[in-house]
Amino acid sequence: MKKFFVFGALALLMRGALAVGADNVPQLGGAPIDATAAWPIVNAKTSTDWKHVGNDAGRMRFSPLKQINKKNVGNLKPAWEFHGGDNGSTIECTPIVVNGVMYLTTASIRIVALDAATGKVIWSHESKGGGVNRGVAYWSDGKAERIFAGLEDGRVLSLDARSGKLDPNFAKNGTLSLREGFSRYGFGCSSAPSVFENLVIIPIHNSESQPGAPGDVRAFDARSGVEVWRFQTVPQPGDVGNETWAAGSWKERSGTNAWAGYSVDEKNGIVFAATGSPASDFYGGDRAGANLFGNCLIALDARSGKRLWHFQTVHHDLWDSDNPCPPVLCVVKGREAVALPTKTGYVYVFERKTGKSFFPIIEKAAPASDVPGEVTSPTQPMPLSPPSLVPQIISEADFTARTPEAASEMRERVKQKKWRFGQWRLPPSLEGTIIVPGFHGGANWSGAAYDPKSALLFVNMNNIPSLVKLNPNGQGGFNFDGYNWLRDKDGYPGVKPPWGTLTAVDLNKGTFAWQIPLGNYPELADKTTGSENFGGAIATASGLVFIGSTRDEKFRAFDSTNGKMLWEGTLPAGGYACPATYQVNGKQYVVIAAGGGGKIGTRKGDSFVAFAL
Repeated sequence: MKKFFVFGALALLMRGALAVGADNVPQLGGAPIDATAAWPIVNAKTSTDWKHVGNDAGRMRFSPLKQINKKNVGNLKPAWEFHGGDNGSTIECTPIVVNGVMYLTTASIRIVALDAATGKVIWSHESKGGGVNRGVAYWSDGKAERIFAGLEDGRVLSLDARSGKLDPNFAKNGTLSLREGFSRYGFGCSSAPSVFENLVIIPIHNSESQPGAPGDVRAFDARSGVEVWRFQTVPQPGDVGNETWAAGSWKERSGTNAWAGYSVDEKNGIVFAATGSPASDFYGGDRAGANLFGNCLIALDARSGKRLWHFQTVHHDLWDSDNPCPPVLCVVKGREAVALPTKTGYVYVFERKTGKSFFPIIEKAAPASDVPGEVTSPTQPMPLSPPSLVPQIISEADFTARTPEAASEMRERVKQKKWRFGQWRLPPSLEGTIIVPGFHGGANWSGAAYDPKSALLFVNMNNIPSLVKLNPNGQGGFNFDGYNWLRDKDGYPGVKPPWGTLTAVDLNKGTFAWQIPLGNYPELADKTTGSENFGGAIATASGLVFIGSTRDEKFRAFDSTNGKMLWEGTLPAGGYACPATYQVNGKQYVVIAAGGGGKIGTRKGDSFVAFAL
């Protein structure tokens, strides 16, 4: 393993993209504009795609492949490694694989097509984008094949899947600008678009301050780039939900966006959007009311954008409790269902067509705010099943006990600062409030994977409380004091572990099948702490769950029935992305981005690593 990754250092000294073939011989892959001659020859009978970032349009992140199984997974070895040769904050991209070709985005958001069996470059397109990108979408009408990529600068690109060239018939020479009409606002796209029939549906990443661009769900014609429909996530006068906003507070309201992407029910023609909180995140004195459709799961008619039903997971959000991931389309108790993991640590499960919950949900009394001008919701929704995947309330007994010194210092600091804690949904304050789950969840954009045979939902979670403090802004309102976490004197999470978990939720029963710590801090003697994690799991029909995501730079395989770790590999950098698995010409591969960096701040990388037996 270590010998294999020596090539990673060599790649940084080279220009271009470095691919390591199945024989582990490094090859300098070029980036031709049109490399259709390099198209791989694929036997369709012995090959299986990973066609969407979630494999299916409903984002189960499940593969029927069984070649890699519980008995032989311990024999996994690197098959090839692709180096983007570029820099960025991290790589959060899940590659897609169609007909033996892998499509991905690099650290600097270069869009690349690779031979999925060797990692050799077929074509490369310089998007001149930036920020974070979680993947691309594939569309075909049986003749034309397109790759759609949304960029954080507001552009959507349509590329010919065979050549990497921009499609001259789409929008303006292959480039659609989402900012037309909103040029004074900075917003764009960081997650993979979704496709339904001849529509491409674009997720929006917009401002978390006021005023800002809308977070509307927008669908465009895949051939022309013409907008077909849009659903306004902040309802205008006359729309359902406008009454949940104090007079005029809906104007130029930002946030309320499904920034992590969508799930598509192709059979029933439904798009599911899970929206974030309205701006601003932590003070809502200028937006009194429940604030629909912020923090909602919304079911939309995929052909018209008409709202079918919705459910709000947080009323008048003051905790940055975005719904951070698309829901998972699944089957529960024999009925079509949609399951939504949340930052709040709960999993909601609804009937797909009606929005009826499979499990009881109560409206629980929540504390009021004493911040001038703030009016909190008197209640907040709480599902009774499944139980919360992370703690909902923090007490002094939950503070760190890592060392006697760390424990003593933490308790003394909380006392001196007079930070508030100890109640469910305790709102932000002028003194400072410890909130659980923290800014990063609970669940985050990495979402969940689902095994349709066992009805198990696999969700990775964080358990690191955050600190929210408000300061008067001199204009009658209050500003957020910044993103701060409850950490001990040595920088470790300020609560008792586990700090990160992987849980298998039995959706038929509404209970946990198992829950284990996920990851560790290599320098600590205790290897069962878990760690903060970004990037989710996938499941296979052979009973395996694959996941990277942890700060210890490991890639692991677990037994899906009991959570036992069956294999562990070391990556050249943290795997802060969802993996994918596919089969080409009879051989199964598992691939993951090793980009490091990001919110966890470990060393950066530039590669995608594929493993095989």
